[in-house]
Amino acid sequence: MGLAWQQGPLGTGAIGRFLVPVELPERMLYAEPARRRMRVRFGDNWIADSEDVVLLHEPARYPVAYFPVEDVVADVLKSEDRTTQHKDLGATAWYTVTAGDTSRPRSAWQHVELPDYASELNGRVAFAWRAMDAFYEEDERIVGHAADAYHRIDIRQTSRHLIVRDGDKLIADSSRPLVLFESGFAPRWYVPREDVTDGALTPVEGQTFCPYKGLCSYYDIGTAARAAWSYEDAWTEVRRISGFVSFEPDKVEVELDGKRMRQEPGQGVVSHGVDRDLTVEELSG
Repeated sequence: MGLAWQQGPLGTGAIGRFLVPVELPERMLYAEPARRRMRVRFGDNWIADSEDVVLLHEPARYPVAYFPVEDVVADVLKSEDRTTQHKDLGATAWYTVTAGDTSRPRSAWQHVELPDYASELNGRVAFAWRAMDAFYEEDERIVGHAADAYHRIDIRQTSRHLIVRDGDKLIADSSRPLVLFESGFAPRWYVPREDVTDGALTPVEGQTFCPYKGLCSYYDIGTAARAAWSYEDAWTEVRRISGFVSFEPDKVEVELDGKRMRQEPGQGVVSHGVDRDLTVEELSG
């Protein structure tokens, strides 16, 4: 996902390579100005507000927003008697965040002995995403993790012929699917609900959340568990796939223009970190 997660160029599963004459380090971190005003809400208070946020992209991690200490409300950060060691950035001091009657330990941190090559993070503090009430860009809440400027979704209409079968049962037959191209993932094919055989999908409990597409619902097909999914109310930016259905090619037989599709590298989502534990109520709020 984006620059440093999944199959991104700085990720641990990158599918491309840098065309350089020397071997690059196994791990590369990338810091850049967010160029967006970001705010943090905690204990019914705004505790940070900055137009000078730096995003840190670290392999296999979501982007992390670092705020200048001077843009954090005074007395919000309480030093803890705890220091850990980051493998690339050195000693890390931890803070309890306090605002109003709310206090949460180990919910902010600062790298206090940075190497010279990481000077962009000097004097900056990061807040644990799930420990805060909410993060905002301007007046809109950002859910899941800091937005990755390198994460992109393109949706294209196509007339290619997609057929889905479960054994000898026809599940879907469409000549008007949408193909969704998403950074770090292999293409996904979505078909209109009208092109899915009535009764072929059995809804199952449990939803997942994508910070770029919204809430995802799942379906069993025969004995194939969670073999299909749909964003019933996809977010505005990807509204075209709302109500469409996509299928797992390793669980049911999916053919595109007569060619059997197979599970590709990057096709499955690798859950990472507590950001995937958002509740439906929190997402809706």
